[in-house]
Amino acid sequence: MPTTIMGILNLTPDSFSDGGRFDDGAGSPDVVAAVTEALRMAQLGAEIIDVGGESTRPGARPTPAEEEQRRILPVLGELLRCRMSVSVDTRRAATALAALKCADEAGADPRSLIINDVSGLLTEPAMPELIAETGAQIVITHNRGDSQTMSSLTVYDSLVEDVIDELLQLRERYLAAGARREQIILDPGIGFSKTHEQNWELIRELESFVRLGHRVLFGASRKGFLGSVVGEPTGGREPDAGSGDAAAAGAAHPLAHPRDHATAVLSALAAQAGAWGVRVHDVQGSRDAVQVISKLRS
Repeated sequence: MPTTIMGILNLTPDSFSDGGRFDDGAGSPDVVAAVTEALRMAQLGAEIIDVGGESTRPGARPTPAEEEQRRILPVLGELLRCRMSVSVDTRRAATALAALKCADEAGADPRSLIINDVSGLLTEPAMPELIAETGAQIVITHNRGDSQTMSSLTVYDSLVEDVIDELLQLRERYLAAGARREQIILDPGIGFSKTHEQNWELIRELESFVRLGHRVLFGASRKGFLGSVVGEPTGGREPDAGSGDAAAAGAAHPLAHPRDHATAVLSALAAQAGAWGVRVHDVQGSRDAVQVISKLRS
């Protein structure tokens, strides 16, 4: 089967690429605009919509759980009522529980919901128990520290081996809590507690993660390490695909980002390596890339 496309729907004011795109002007998410964008991504080939209410870019300030839930739950409920497959990008067990309750209220099977947790070694103790009890799916991401500290935690004895070992330690927490192997998706954590060169090394060795026997999610879309390769000027915030009047309207196709072509190349490489899914901002480019790989492999 072709690699799954997970489309990113950031409901944050400060995400590195598209923060504030769905702000209603009064500090709340524009639910109609956000759902419209999710439907657009689905039409372009996104099989899962990844909804997030907290930026986890390096240096980002933590978002209180109540604020995170205020941003995502109204949109999540609408997406679930539209019978869309959804992933919730959260580090907090309380937000994951609120999302699962939202799924139940919308008539969705909690086991179909994916919790995309990038907290890595700082995973909250309650998260494995929640996943085991509810049967929801979980993305376990390799990470050290939080947004404030992870950039200083990039020393490894042997990068690939250490990342795999720490991922498997995290996996054991879930298995020990009673989660089933089929619920678990692994993510090597590109951009989290890694230098630019370490990101490239992990990408070269992506098959090592696939061989662990779990679904593997690959998320490198528009991340900073691509900037030096595509010749962007340094300094300042990354070009924003969701600024201006088009963003306020919410329905317009986002402007092309200078890292989207490079992201599509990596999506193709991830598909070639056997990754189950790629998490991307630009759905169409990565959809085309993984379909080409699927055709070649067939």
